[in-house]
Amino acid sequence: MDVSTEHIEIVEGAGGPKPRIRGTRIRVEDVVGWYEEEGMSIAEIVEGFPHITRADVHAALAYYWDHKDELDRRWAEDRAWVEEFRRTHSSPFQEALKRHRVG
Repeated sequence: MDVSTEHIEIVEGAGGPKPRIRGTRIRVEDVVGWYEEEGMSIAEIVEGFPHITRADVHAALAYYWDHKDELDRRWAEDRAWVEEFRRTHSSPFQEALKRHRVG
């Protein structure tokens, strides 16, 4: 499917290409989270990020709904990878805490 390049750009990054609002670092994933998970209105999103427009937010949401299955799958895979990494790797700080508790 074609991407409206007026508001959305696809940027290569770690873990593959990511759609974001053109000229910003705000990902479609961020907008979806604020709108759907945190319950922010479009006006609240724009108020919090005045360098984007209502049209940018609508375009990000439209992009999500046009690619929902693919994006939901990719985001779930990313979250699963992060959780597995956290489960199997400790930070130096966590290791120091463990040593402190034991000793």
